[in-house]
Amino acid sequence: MFDALWCRRPSPAVRWACAAAVLVLLCSPACKKSAPDNVAATVNNRAITYTELERTYQQSQLSTPGQAEEQTMAQKLEVLRGLIDSEIMLQRAEKQGLLAGDADVEAKLTELKAPWTKEQFEQQLRDNKMSLDDLKSKIRRDLSIQKLINKDITSHIVITDADVTAFYNANKAGFNLAEPRVHMAQILVTPNPEPGAGNLKNSKAQNDGEASRKIREIQERLQRGEEFGLVAHSYSEDPNSAPNGGDLGFIPESALEKANVELRKMVMSLAPGAISPIVKTQEGYRIFKIISKEGAGQRELNDPRVQQSIRETLLNRKDQLLKNAYYEVARNEAKVVNYLARSIAESAGKTGK
Repeated sequence: MFDALWCRRPSPAVRWACAAAVLVLLCSPACKKSAPDNVAATVNNRAITYTELERTYQQSQLSTPGQAEEQTMAQKLEVLRGLIDSEIMLQRAEKQGLLAGDADVEAKLTELKAPWTKEQFEQQLRDNKMSLDDLKSKIRRDLSIQKLINKDITSHIVITDADVTAFYNANKAGFNLAEPRVHMAQILVTPNPEPGAGNLKNSKAQNDGEASRKIREIQERLQRGEEFGLVAHSYSEDPNSAPNGGDLGFIPESALEKANVELRKMVMSLAPGAISPIVKTQEGYRIFKIISKEGAGQRELNDPRVQQSIRETLLNRKDQLLKNAYYEVARNEAKVVNYLARSIAESAGKTGK
């Protein structure tokens, strides 16, 4: 639910690298100051408390049962690094008058609450170990940082026609499809749902009878004209595609045939925009929507889909590069004291004596 507001988990290697990078900074003269009570770090003399760190660590759900203390501390260093970066950016947004207002926060909160009943929303908060005030605070922080990034970075990115042409010429082979492919979406209902197979309505069939009834009810909704993506998001039991409105992306024709010859024949017989009848497969009951089809062959530069794809790729590349540089500059200009990192390093030094 809170994916858009939540920090993505880096790989273990990245997490340990971050921990090591933080420790390298400990020789800074600023770190010689004694640590104030309950302060894990300061950013331009503004404190990040151990209470805040512990709360964020619990919400991140990084820890696993029985893990070593060293791994826990490395994870907390990672979480603290994220809090430090967030505080640096928040202070920059504050200086530029870009802090999100109460109306912005309430609008985003209303958007997050919309798919849920009051009870379901409160359960989501409990599952994420958050209070409503915690969520509002995170929304305000994230929206403020987003405004800052949009103003200082994204709004300045320009992708020219020459950029698009150069990318196409350098990657022309990548736009040559070896075989036809189908862009499709699905709704899956299974008699044996996975534990994490959630959807907006928290709707799960528990046996074949329930699954059969549920898929027929879904079919009736679609026949009444309800939007396929919304129905998939609300009721599909596929944990991978349901959050994306059932979108499966582009699937090569050979992959369809490998999965099921009859399924391939049915899919290939449907026109773009068409919705399939109920299909019973090994996993359960499915309904497919054909979004578009593409034949084999070379995609030319004048194809609007090719140009859009290239522009999105170039925009994402430049955006990520500029963000990385922006964060590094911001860190260099900020006065940061990481008391947790210092205490870990000092403890290691005493142990080694």
